[in-house]
Amino acid sequence: MEAFIAAMPKAELHVHHVGSASPRVVAELAARHRGRAKVPADPLALAEYFTFTDFAHFIEVYLSVVDLIRDAEDVRALTYGVAEDMARQNIRYAELTVTPYSSVSRGIPDVAFMEAIEDARVRAEKDLGVVLRWCFDIPGEAGLAAAEETARLAVDLAPEGLVSFGLGGPEIGVPRPQFKPYFDRARAAGLRSVPHAGETTGPQTVWDALRVLGAERIGHGTRAVDDPALLDHLGEHRIPLEVCPTSNIATRAVERIEDHPIKRMVDAGLLVTVNSDDPPMFGTDLNTEYAVAARLLGLDEAGVAALAKNAVEASFLDAPGKARLAGGIDAHLARWRQA
Repeated sequence: MEAFIAAMPKAELHVHHVGSASPRVVAELAARHRGRAKVPADPLALAEYFTFTDFAHFIEVYLSVVDLIRDAEDVRALTYGVAEDMARQNIRYAELTVTPYSSVSRGIPDVAFMEAIEDARVRAEKDLGVVLRWCFDIPGEAGLAAAEETARLAVDLAPEGLVSFGLGGPEIGVPRPQFKPYFDRARAAGLRSVPHAGETTGPQTVWDALRVLGAERIGHGTRAVDDPALLDHLGEHRIPLEVCPTSNIATRAVERIEDHPIKRMVDAGLLVTVNSDDPPMFGTDLNTEYAVAARLLGLDEAGVAALAKNAVEASFLDAPGKARLAGGIDAHLARWRQA
């Protein structure tokens, strides 16, 4: 199964830009900015540093890594490094969640930031065959000022790879409805709505994301299973969930992997996609997440291929791109069966 997954072409829809920086890249940035950051410059020490007590601790550590990104060259190197890691996993398409506010507010000029991610995106597609698209997300813990700035960056600068608008960070104490004006502005500009919801709070957060923010996909949606009416709504309207099993364990959103609600989601007929969220921070990658999902759901290779095609269907890739990637998954399964 692991060999089948590793060789399978894949799409990923819920994976964070800074949170995908490999231990090698994080250690290099920490060494480069030694004395100005508390992140260890030793890749081996990062495993202990990335051991979280709860979601609040995760946010604290995540922001300490954000502090390592000081200039456009840091952004460019981090982004291309993420694409290299994706290529090694046979990820052919990814919608990478980027939080430009965090870097621009720390002094990187907005135009330089956009140029850096776009340079890396174009190089990644040419060199590695990895197609990257951006979701610009509001860091919820930074409040409405961050929302205003994120909307400005998304709408006024609008890099070519940008496809969607999101909302991340903590949910507790950060109600979704306050961000409606910013989502309205982004959606009016043609961006798709993909907020996080129902990860560390209850089903009402998911309802708010749907009804107030116009969500077309839900980031996590872990607690959606607590509301039968919500499950019916998600299934009826085929609203995808971006499920990240290991992430939910690492941040203590779910206590044990055996208790993860992914099977209840699938049994309810929901469009479930599998994702890695912040993979090096959680000691995982997308291939590992598919192996976890296969075990929890009792899937064979055909089932894993069908799960992978869910991500293609739920993506914002154009129709020809979806057909190519879905066809690649089908071809991989056929070759595997023949072998």
